[in-house]
Amino acid sequence: MTEVPQDPAERVREVVGRVIEALGLDASVEVVENPDEIRATVDGPDEMGRLIGRHGQTIDALQHLAWRAAFHDRDERKAVVVDAAGYRQRREEALQRQADRAASEALRFGRPVELEPMSASERKTVHNYLADRTDVETHSEGDEPERRLVVSPLRATP
Repeated sequence: MTEVPQDPAERVREVVGRVIEALGLDASVEVVENPDEIRATVDGPDEMGRLIGRHGQTIDALQHLAWRAAFHDRDERKAVVVDAAGYRQRREEALQRQADRAASEALRFGRPVELEPMSASERKTVHNYLADRTDVETHSEGDEPERRLVVSPLRATP
């Protein structure tokens, strides 16, 4: 049994590295830490689809596992982000496009628009993206794993 690193960033590196190895991927892990987060980026010549998984489920699970491993014995915590092949940036851009379409539709038809079910972190991304708008509001409805974000038009006050 290998000794568990004490440093949270090294724990993240260890967990992500072991999963990459278990998946048989030819890839490396770069870990960068700042005051807000620990970011592990996986890069290599192999297709990263197995690591990302369907709808990002595998990489999201790995990110959660890495966060738990990094901070399981500490009171101090920060975000842990695991990315591969630019997946996080592409997904954020796709969520922003969905949010823009939903906001436009809500305003055009004057009714709430439901987005597809998404994870809590993805719903938060959309909530934050639309938060500064004064013409729509957002809220979540339903139960996991079918919880959805709803974009509603704000009624103009006369």
